Amino acid sequence: MSKEFITGSFQRMKSTNLSIVLNLIREKGPISRADIAKLTKLTPPTISNLTKELLVEERIVEQSLGESSGGRKPTLLTLNSERHHIIGVDIGSHEMNLILTNLTGEVKHSIIQAMPSSVKKESLLSLLTKSIRTMIISAPEPEKLIGIGVAMHGIVDVAKGESVFAPNLNLHHIPIKDILEKEFGLMVIVENDARAIAHGHQWFGHEKGAQDLACINVGRGIGAGLIIDGELYLGHDFISGEIGHMAIDLHGPTCSCGNNGCLQTFATGPAIAERMRAKLEEGESSSLSVMLGDGSCSEITGEEVFEAAKAGDSLAQQVLQEAGEYLGIGLTNLIHIINPEKIVLSGGVINAREFLLDTVQETIQKRALTEKAKKTVITVSSFGSYATVIGAISLVLRELFSESRSLK
Repeated sequence: MSKEFITGSFQRMKSTNLSIVLNLIREKGPISRADIAKLTKLTPPTISNLTKELLVEERIVEQSLGESSGGRKPTLLTLNSERHHIIGVDIGSHEMNLILTNLTGEVKHSIIQAMPSSVKKESLLSLLTKSIRTMIISAPEPEKLIGIGVAMHGIVDVAKGESVFAPNLNLHHIPIKDILEKEFGLMVIVENDARAIAHGHQWFGHEKGAQDLACINVGRGIGAGLIIDGELYLGHDFISGEIGHMAIDLHGPTCSCGNNGCLQTFATGPAIAERMRAKLEEGESSSLSVMLGDGSCSEITGEEVFEAAKAGDSLAQQVLQEAGEYLGIGLTNLIHIINPEKIVLSGGVINAREFLLDTVQETIQKRALTEKAKKTVITVSSFGSYATVIGAISLVLRELFSESRSLK
């Protein structure tokens, strides 16, 4: 066996062990060296050497002394969260949200940039680079920036970092990764928004470390991010999670994709507005009926339906409950396909959860096959409007903390 092979094998093993220890400190910190040794099954001298190297590289820091179980109090180790900063971007149909965080996802700075009513590929990329440059200029300690995560609705080729099709913007083949890497010289990760949300919850949220999780983003469309056996599921051609195009009614409304009766023609913001308009035109009574009189019925939005429901409008409440039933049918189908431990809901439509969730859960309880499936946990994202950008941040962190990449 050659000396080079032995040396290479040792270096790979050391790199793997460093990654294991660093990730354990990230997940469990503050933590003592003794506890790291117990959890990793590595010897105390090995842990001492590895943590010394991580301290020298400033990847971790020592914290105040922990509780003693007899003898000297142990020194605790935690991630050096301020070692690097990351930019997260959520490219929506109406606005672009950007945040800058440290390595634990603590938001240091944020920007909301309005999207033009009509945007082309070139103007979108120009707006994106301009917004990121503004973030860098106004950010504290810009020299700490190490990566940019971008979340985009629609079909995303993760390998190329390209938005293949963004339906809400009607744009194709946007080379986000190539443009941003050339412009800023930083690592860039591009992902579908729902998948980014799922990864963010697995990395930062109450669902940290989840093995089987579905995160559903309900806004102008409906997408699912799936964690299966602890890994973010992409699918063969990166179209996993497009449950908004699951057929619910073969004779239903025509979807933007050209098919009839897709889930998103029943349970998205535009679908809720359209159902309300149809009911008003049929003569049903609502506080929004005045909009018919001044010819503005076509301008009713999902947000206005929600506001009317909060004010006690029974028709608006009924429309939202009907949307909840359709969403419940879609989620029941998803439960039967992947059987997640938990489903997390996010997106603008979920702001109306007080009128949606009971119906969603009742529908699942009525339609799911088994008693355990009927009791699948349904919850709302704890990240609120930051769900997508936090997910974009987490994707960069996944790369940073992988075995193959150095944080130096």
